[in-house]
Amino acid sequence: MQDKSRIFMLFACCIPVLGARRSTICDLQRQTFRFIPNGLHEILTEHRGKTVAGIEAAYGHEYDAEIAEYFEFLIAHELGFWCDDPDCFPEIDLTWKAPERITNAILDVDAESRHDFDKILRELDDLGCKALQIRFYDAVGLAELERVLELARYGRLRSIDLLVRYSEEMAEVDLEPLLRKHGRLSSIVVHSAPEDRLKRLPSGALLSYRTKSVDSPHCCGEVHPRYFVTNIGCFSEAQKHNTCLNKKISVDTRGEIKNCPSLARSFGNIRTTSLHNALAHRDFRELWSINKDRIDVCRDCEFRYVCTDCRAYIAEPQNLYSKPSKCTYDPYTAAWRSA
Repeated sequence: MQDKSRIFMLFACCIPVLGARRSTICDLQRQTFRFIPNGLHEILTEHRGKTVAGIEAAYGHEYDAEIAEYFEFLIAHELGFWCDDPDCFPEIDLTWKAPERITNAILDVDAESRHDFDKILRELDDLGCKALQIRFYDAVGLAELERVLELARYGRLRSIDLLVRYSEEMAEVDLEPLLRKHGRLSSIVVHSAPEDRLKRLPSGALLSYRTKSVDSPHCCGEVHPRYFVTNIGCFSEAQKHNTCLNKKISVDTRGEIKNCPSLARSFGNIRTTSLHNALAHRDFRELWSINKDRIDVCRDCEFRYVCTDCRAYIAEPQNLYSKPSKCTYDPYTAAWRSA
């Protein structure tokens, strides 16, 4: 039997997010989320700090049984606790800060690319970039991968992800030593492979083979639960910033410097313009602050703070705040549209 004189508090890392049809509680410590009805979201937010008796009274005792079930659910899933003094348990600070001018970057490469990798990596290093994805759309040899990784060995990069086309040189026996040698290499994804398979090394690095062919940046923009990220860093960033483009810089296959290789606008070519100068352009940061709360439909979605946004492929190209066109989720029916 519940003590109706006590107050229920969510753990600070468990944050309710309201959706049009249903809500979620995002557990930023366990990095997962649970669905809850919007009625429970209302109780947890509008009646935060009230006793159970106070909450029941607020609803005229019409929903006492449902309210009891709600709290049993929350306790059973370890989402909160009972207390007597809620003021001792403040909400978590979701302020997001990053001292780096750029936190992440994409570098696209095909058979016609003529990138000066050394120059690009040095400039990314100067900008404080921590994460880099290099996407090879056409066949590349192990020697070339090794050369690029050696150039990044002593820089500031913490994480390098490679996307490479399948070939005989991209066998598991050849790529595993590469992952072991280069500690900053977080993953290698081999596209256009004969079969799908995944292997995680003891270091945590991933080696993935996918049958899907990736031959251009048009592969970007897909919205799917497998891409959701439920941690405090991404959740906090999503409050005020775009979850894909914030503090990102990209160089496409022809050397054009962009917010994302899939976007049309270029801020100069890497052969004649430095990344620093492109970043200094008054419009380069324009997309960084378009968060999910400003985007049509997304603002009503219970996944909006764990979902990666896309401004390159949108439902209405003339509306910068249009929903991502590759998202098949409808928050008004709480259903994913089948392909």
